Amino acid sequence: MDLKQLEYFVRVAELGSFTRAAIALDVAQPALSRQVRLLEVELRQSLLTRNGRGAVPTEAGKLLLAHGRGILHQVDRAREELGRVRGSLAGRVAVGLPSSLARVLTVPLTRAFRRQMPDATISISEGLSVAMQESLVNGRLDIAVLYNAHSSAELEIAPLLEEELLLVQLRAAGSVEDAPTVPISLKAVSQLPLVIPSRPNAIRMHIESEMANIGCRLNIALEIDGVSAILDLVADGAGCAVLSRNAVANSVRPSAFTVSTIHDPVLRTKVSLATSSLRPATLTQQATLRLLRETVEWVMKTV
Repeated sequence: MDLKQLEYFVRVAELGSFTRAAIALDVAQPALSRQVRLLEVELRQSLLTRNGRGAVPTEAGKLLLAHGRGILHQVDRAREELGRVRGSLAGRVAVGLPSSLARVLTVPLTRAFRRQMPDATISISEGLSVAMQESLVNGRLDIAVLYNAHSSAELEIAPLLEEELLLVQLRAAGSVEDAPTVPISLKAVSQLPLVIPSRPNAIRMHIESEMANIGCRLNIALEIDGVSAILDLVADGAGCAVLSRNAVANSVRPSAFTVSTIHDPVLRTKVSLATSSLRPATLTQQATLRLLRETVEWVMKTV
Protein backbone atom coordinates (compact mmCIF):
# COMPACT_ATOMS: atom_id res chain seq x y z
CA MET A 1 0.00 0.00 0.00
CA ASP A 2 1.43 3.36 -1.05
CA LEU A 3 1.60 5.85 1.82
CA LYS A 4 0.91 8.82 -0.43
CA GLN A 5 -2.22 7.13 -1.77
CA LEU A 6 -3.30 6.45 1.81
CA GLU A 7 -2.66 10.07 2.80
CA TYR A 8 -4.67 11.30 -0.19
CA PHE A 9 -7.59 9.01 0.64
CA VAL A 10 -7.63 10.05 4.32
CA ARG A 11 -7.65 13.73 3.43
CA VAL A 12 -10.49 13.32 0.89
CA ALA A 13 -12.51 11.30 3.41
CA GLU A 14 -11.95 13.85 6.18
CA LEU A 15 -12.76 16.89 4.03
CA GLY A 16 -15.56 15.19 2.11
CA SER A 17 -14.41 16.60 -1.21
CA PHE A 18 -11.73 15.94 -3.82
CA THR A 19 -11.62 19.67 -4.55
CA ARG A 20 -10.98 20.70 -0.94
CA ALA A 21 -8.48 17.88 -0.46
CA ALA A 22 -6.56 18.89 -3.60
CA ILE A 23 -6.27 22.45 -2.25
CA ALA A 24 -5.20 21.26 1.22
CA LEU A 25 -2.60 18.87 -0.23
CA ASP A 26 -1.48 21.29 -2.96
CA VAL A 27 -1.88 18.71 -5.74
CA ALA A 28 -3.86 18.72 -8.98
CA GLN A 29 -7.32 17.23 -8.56
CA PRO A 30 -6.99 14.75 -11.49
CA ALA A 31 -3.76 13.39 -9.96
CA LEU A 32 -5.46 13.10 -6.57
CA SER A 33 -8.45 11.25 -8.04
CA ARG A 34 -6.16 8.91 -9.96
CA GLN A 35 -4.15 7.94 -6.87
CA VAL A 36 -7.27 7.27 -4.80
CA ARG A 37 -8.68 5.17 -7.63
CA LEU A 38 -5.43 3.15 -7.80
CA LEU A 39 -5.77 2.49 -4.07
CA GLU A 40 -9.32 1.23 -4.60
CA VAL A 41 -8.14 -1.04 -7.42
CA GLU A 42 -5.34 -2.46 -5.26
CA LEU A 43 -7.67 -3.14 -2.33
CA ARG A 44 -10.51 -4.31 -4.60
CA GLN A 45 -12.90 -2.13 -2.63
CA SER A 46 -14.91 0.98 -3.36
CA LEU A 47 -13.73 3.40 -0.67
CA LEU A 48 -15.66 6.56 -1.53
CA THR A 49 -19.16 7.29 -2.79
CA ARG A 50 -18.78 10.16 -5.24
CA ASN A 51 -21.72 12.49 -5.79
CA GLY A 52 -22.40 16.08 -6.80
CA ARG A 53 -21.88 17.31 -3.24
CA GLY A 54 -18.52 15.62 -2.69
CA ALA A 55 -17.24 12.24 -1.53
CA VAL A 56 -18.46 10.11 1.39
CA PRO A 57 -16.62 7.03 2.73
CA THR A 58 -18.27 3.67 2.12
CA GLU A 59 -18.30 1.07 4.92
CA ALA A 60 -14.94 -0.18 3.62
CA GLY A 61 -13.76 3.44 3.41
CA LYS A 62 -14.72 4.12 7.05
CA LEU A 63 -12.71 1.07 8.12
CA LEU A 64 -9.67 2.15 6.11
CA LEU A 65 -10.02 5.73 7.40
CA ALA A 66 -9.73 4.52 11.00
CA HIS A 67 -6.67 2.40 10.16
CA GLY A 68 -5.21 5.04 7.84
CA ARG A 69 -5.16 7.71 10.53
CA GLY A 70 -3.25 5.37 12.82
CA ILE A 71 -0.80 4.33 10.09
CA LEU A 72 -0.04 7.91 9.08
CA HIS A 73 0.38 8.89 12.72
CA GLN A 74 2.90 6.07 13.23
CA VAL A 75 4.79 7.23 10.14
CA ASP A 76 4.94 10.76 11.59
CA ARG A 77 6.19 9.37 14.89
CA ALA A 78 8.86 7.36 13.09
CA ARG A 79 10.05 10.49 11.28
CA GLU A 80 10.14 12.36 14.57
CA GLU A 81 12.13 9.62 16.25
CA LEU A 82 14.64 9.72 13.39
CA GLY A 83 14.76 13.49 13.79
CA ARG A 84 15.57 13.05 17.47
CA VAL A 85 18.57 10.94 16.48
CA ARG A 86 19.78 14.08 14.67
CA GLY A 87 18.98 16.00 17.82
CA SER A 88 15.85 17.87 16.66
CA LEU A 89 12.10 17.50 16.18
CA ALA A 90 10.64 17.49 12.68
CA GLY A 91 7.25 17.46 10.98
CA ARG A 92 4.52 20.01 10.32
CA VAL A 93 2.09 21.49 12.84
CA ALA A 94 -1.06 23.38 11.80
CA VAL A 95 -2.29 25.84 14.45
CA GLY A 96 -5.54 27.79 14.46
CA LEU A 97 -5.91 31.06 16.38
CA PRO A 98 -8.91 33.34 16.93
CA SER A 99 -8.56 36.76 15.30
CA SER A 100 -8.45 38.55 18.65
CA LEU A 101 -5.31 36.63 19.66
CA ALA A 102 -3.67 35.97 16.28
CA ARG A 103 -2.20 39.46 15.98
CA VAL A 104 -0.51 39.27 19.37
CA LEU A 105 0.56 35.60 19.32
CA THR A 106 1.63 34.90 15.72
CA VAL A 107 5.00 36.66 15.68
CA PRO A 108 6.35 35.53 19.10
CA LEU A 109 5.03 31.98 18.59
CA THR A 110 6.61 31.68 15.14
CA ARG A 111 9.90 33.12 16.37
CA ALA A 112 10.06 30.72 19.32
CA PHE A 113 9.03 27.75 17.15
CA ARG A 114 11.78 28.38 14.62
CA ARG A 115 14.34 28.79 17.38
CA GLN A 116 13.40 25.60 19.26
CA MET A 117 12.39 23.36 16.32
CA PRO A 118 14.36 24.48 13.25
CA ASP A 119 13.70 21.23 11.37
CA ALA A 120 9.92 21.44 11.84
CA THR A 121 7.41 23.72 10.12
CA ILE A 122 4.42 25.59 11.53
CA SER A 123 1.30 26.78 9.73
CA ILE A 124 -0.88 29.38 11.48
CA SER A 125 -4.38 30.34 10.37
CA GLU A 126 -7.08 32.59 11.81
CA GLY A 127 -10.67 31.51 12.24
CA LEU A 128 -13.84 31.37 14.30
CA SER A 129 -13.99 28.83 17.11
CA VAL A 130 -16.78 26.81 15.47
CA ALA A 131 -14.92 26.52 12.16
CA MET A 132 -11.66 25.65 13.92
CA GLN A 133 -13.35 22.86 15.88
CA GLU A 134 -14.48 21.33 12.60
CA SER A 135 -10.96 21.68 11.19
CA LEU A 136 -9.54 19.84 14.22
CA VAL A 137 -11.92 16.95 13.65
CA ASN A 138 -11.25 16.65 9.92
CA GLY A 139 -7.49 16.95 10.32
CA ARG A 140 -6.87 20.35 8.76
CA LEU A 141 -5.67 21.66 12.13
CA ASP A 142 -3.57 19.92 14.77
CA ILE A 143 -4.01 22.51 17.54
CA ALA A 144 -6.50 25.34 18.01
CA VAL A 145 -7.04 28.09 20.56
CA LEU A 146 -10.79 28.25 21.18
CA TYR A 147 -13.20 30.42 23.14
CA ASN A 148 -15.65 28.76 25.56
CA ALA A 149 -15.00 25.27 24.19
CA HIS A 150 -16.13 22.02 25.80
CA SER A 151 -14.56 18.57 25.72
CA SER A 152 -16.29 15.99 23.56
CA ALA A 153 -15.70 12.56 22.07
CA GLU A 154 -13.82 14.29 19.24
CA LEU A 155 -11.97 17.07 21.10
CA GLU A 156 -9.63 17.30 24.07
CA ILE A 157 -9.75 20.66 25.81
CA ALA A 158 -7.20 22.13 28.23
CA PRO A 159 -7.73 25.52 29.96
CA LEU A 160 -5.35 28.25 28.84
CA LEU A 161 -6.53 31.59 30.25
CA GLU A 162 -9.52 33.80 30.95
CA GLU A 163 -10.07 37.13 29.21
CA GLU A 164 -12.26 39.95 30.46
CA LEU A 165 -14.48 41.55 27.84
CA LEU A 166 -14.65 45.35 27.78
CA LEU A 167 -16.82 47.97 26.13
CA VAL A 168 -14.91 49.59 23.26
CA GLN A 169 -15.98 53.04 22.05
CA LEU A 170 -14.61 55.71 19.73
CA ARG A 171 -12.58 58.21 21.70
CA ALA A 172 -14.26 61.61 21.81
CA ALA A 173 -12.43 64.42 20.06
CA GLY A 174 -10.14 66.30 22.43
CA SER A 175 -10.37 63.72 25.23
CA VAL A 176 -7.23 62.87 27.18
CA GLU A 177 -5.82 59.48 26.19
CA ASP A 178 -4.93 58.37 29.73
CA ALA A 179 -8.13 59.67 31.33
CA PRO A 180 -9.90 56.98 33.40
CA THR A 181 -13.17 55.62 32.02
CA VAL A 182 -16.35 55.00 33.97
CA PRO A 183 -17.39 51.35 34.44
CA ILE A 184 -20.69 50.44 32.81
CA SER A 185 -23.30 47.83 33.64
CA LEU A 186 -24.21 45.11 31.17
CA LYS A 187 -27.77 46.40 31.19
CA ALA A 188 -26.51 49.80 30.04
CA VAL A 189 -24.40 48.11 27.35
CA SER A 190 -27.58 46.49 26.00
CA GLN A 191 -28.90 49.96 25.18
CA LEU A 192 -25.88 50.84 23.02
CA PRO A 193 -25.62 50.04 19.29
CA LEU A 194 -23.10 47.22 18.97
CA VAL A 195 -20.90 46.10 16.11
CA ILE A 196 -20.64 42.40 16.85
CA PRO A 197 -19.74 39.10 15.15
CA SER A 198 -22.52 36.97 13.70
CA ARG A 199 -23.64 33.69 15.24
CA PRO A 200 -22.26 31.17 16.13
CA ASN A 201 -19.23 33.25 17.21
CA ALA A 202 -18.33 32.11 20.74
CA ILE A 203 -17.94 35.62 22.20
CA ARG A 204 -21.23 36.74 20.59
CA MET A 205 -23.04 33.73 22.07
CA HIS A 206 -21.52 34.40 25.51
CA ILE A 207 -22.62 38.06 25.51
CA GLU A 208 -26.12 37.11 24.37
CA SER A 209 -26.40 34.47 27.08
CA GLU A 210 -25.28 36.85 29.84
CA MET A 211 -27.70 39.52 28.64
CA ALA A 212 -30.56 37.02 28.54
CA ASN A 213 -29.78 36.12 32.17
CA ILE A 214 -30.56 39.72 33.21
CA GLY A 215 -33.55 40.07 30.89
CA CYS A 216 -31.85 42.14 28.17
CA ARG A 217 -31.18 41.76 24.46
CA LEU A 218 -28.42 42.90 22.15
CA ASN A 219 -28.92 46.15 20.29
CA ILE A 220 -27.16 45.19 17.06
CA ALA A 221 -25.99 47.94 14.75
CA LEU A 222 -23.97 45.68 12.45
CA GLU A 223 -22.90 42.04 12.34
CA ILE A 224 -19.29 41.75 11.19
CA ASP A 225 -16.91 38.80 11.48
CA GLY A 226 -13.34 39.90 12.14
CA VAL A 227 -11.82 41.96 14.93
CA SER A 228 -10.04 44.38 12.61
CA ALA A 229 -13.22 45.10 10.67
CA ILE A 230 -15.19 45.59 13.89
CA LEU A 231 -12.66 48.11 15.21
CA ASP A 232 -12.58 49.91 11.86
CA LEU A 233 -16.34 50.35 12.04
CA VAL A 234 -16.18 51.55 15.66
CA ALA A 235 -13.53 54.07 14.58
CA ASP A 236 -15.90 55.16 11.80
CA GLY A 237 -18.68 55.82 14.31
CA ALA A 238 -20.90 52.85 13.41
CA GLY A 239 -21.33 51.77 17.02
CA CYS A 240 -19.55 50.23 20.01
CA ALA A 241 -17.98 46.79 20.48
CA VAL A 242 -17.38 44.29 23.25
CA LEU A 243 -13.86 42.88 22.93
CA SER A 244 -10.85 41.87 25.00
CA ARG A 245 -8.14 44.33 26.00
CA ASN A 246 -5.70 42.40 23.79
CA ALA A 247 -7.86 42.95 20.73
CA VAL A 248 -7.76 46.72 21.22
CA ALA A 249 -4.15 47.00 22.41
CA ASN A 250 -2.91 45.22 19.30
CA SER A 251 -5.09 47.06 16.80
CA VAL A 252 -3.65 49.45 14.24
CA ARG A 253 -4.75 52.54 16.24
CA PRO A 254 -5.42 51.64 19.88
CA SER A 255 -5.39 55.33 20.84
CA ALA A 256 -8.54 55.83 18.75
CA PHE A 257 -10.61 53.96 21.35
CA THR A 258 -11.61 54.03 24.98
CA VAL A 259 -12.25 50.83 26.92
CA SER A 260 -14.56 50.53 29.91
CA THR A 261 -14.99 47.64 32.31
CA ILE A 262 -18.40 45.97 32.33
CA HIS A 263 -20.07 44.92 35.58
CA ASP A 264 -23.29 43.30 36.85
CA PRO A 265 -22.05 40.84 35.66
CA VAL A 266 -18.41 40.99 34.64
CA LEU A 267 -17.97 39.31 31.26
CA ARG A 268 -15.21 36.72 31.15
CA THR A 269 -14.48 34.24 28.38
CA LYS A 270 -12.51 31.04 28.81
CA VAL A 271 -9.73 30.43 26.31
CA SER A 272 -8.62 26.83 25.81
CA LEU A 273 -6.12 24.74 23.89
CA ALA A 274 -7.86 22.09 21.80
CA THR A 275 -6.59 18.99 20.01
CA SER A 276 -8.32 16.12 18.27
CA SER A 277 -9.20 13.02 20.27
CA LEU A 278 -9.15 11.05 17.02
CA ARG A 279 -5.42 11.45 16.42
CA PRO A 280 -2.78 11.21 19.20
CA ALA A 281 -0.49 14.24 19.30
CA THR A 282 2.97 13.77 17.81
CA LEU A 283 6.07 14.82 19.74
CA THR A 284 6.32 17.98 17.63
CA GLN A 285 2.69 18.82 18.35
CA GLN A 286 3.23 18.21 22.07
CA ALA A 287 6.22 20.56 22.00
CA THR A 288 4.11 23.15 20.16
CA LEU A 289 1.40 22.91 22.82
CA ARG A 290 3.98 23.67 25.51
CA LEU A 291 5.36 26.51 23.41
CA LEU A 292 1.88 28.00 22.97
CA ARG A 293 1.36 28.03 26.73
CA GLU A 294 4.73 29.68 27.32
CA THR A 295 4.06 32.27 24.61
CA VAL A 296 0.63 33.13 26.02
CA GLU A 297 2.07 33.51 29.54
CA TRP A 298 4.81 35.80 28.21
CA VAL A 299 2.37 37.90 26.17
CA MET A 300 -0.05 38.29 29.09
CA LYS A 301 2.78 39.63 31.27
CA THR A 302 3.73 42.24 28.68
CA VAL A 303 0.22 43.60 28.00
